[in-house]
Amino acid sequence: MADPNSELAAQLQFEVPHAARIWNYWMGGKDNFQSDRAAGEAVAEVYPEIVVMARQSRRFLIRAVRFLAAEAGIRQFVDVGTGLPTMENTHETAQRVAPESRIVYVDNDPMVLVHARALLANTTREGATTYVHADYHDPEKILAEAAKTLDFRQPVAVMFMGVLGYEPDLAVVRSIVARMVEAAASGSYLVLWDGTDTSPAVVDGADKLVESGGVPYILRSPAQLAECFEGLTMVEPGLVPITRWRPDNPDAKAIDAYGAVARKP
Repeated sequence: MADPNSELAAQLQFEVPHAARIWNYWMGGKDNFQSDRAAGEAVAEVYPEIVVMARQSRRFLIRAVRFLAAEAGIRQFVDVGTGLPTMENTHETAQRVAPESRIVYVDNDPMVLVHARALLANTTREGATTYVHADYHDPEKILAEAAKTLDFRQPVAVMFMGVLGYEPDLAVVRSIVARMVEAAASGSYLVLWDGTDTSPAVVDGADKLVESGGVPYILRSPAQLAECFEGLTMVEPGLVPITRWRPDNPDAKAIDAYGAVARKP
């Protein structure tokens, strides 16, 4: 029988920059290679704020999940496109508030799968943490697999954290988000953030990523991101730079990344 870890290792392509590993590098992680660091540095040269964005994105996740668990009473989370684990992952934040929380991570990255196997051991006795190896272009598979851990008849938090720019067609993005939200019960929430085309520098950074061999990432306007929340009720303060969504620091500087949390009626 083939060793699944060997098969996964063969897919990692250390010499090719990889989005999850580049992001891990920007966040100060160690799960990256020279090709990833080179691409990350190339982007940071023209857009130094990318490092701030990476780290602030995790702080936004922490605040959003903490709100959902502590104030909204959510006990089920599906984190689509989770990426490599770093600090304060979704299950850690949720289960710290409510140990019985159940979390499903979703990603199609073989390196994320390797790390997920270790990550899943770090969970509470009362709750559950599982991983689904799937692409977000296949929401039916995600929903079917997640339903083995989550009860979609009860409210669920559906999370897309800085990943939807890998799909160039906004109509496809909206359909993916809509299908996930449609499957969730009334009282569920959508949590979404993404990079925005709100400065020339961030657009230059996206171009440099492609030049460095990275996968193209489509930056959208805040108005385009707002379309993903159609039919939902946004939690205050609405769709704002992620540094300004219920910040720990009220003087937080705006960055080229917008996010929101919204409730399904």
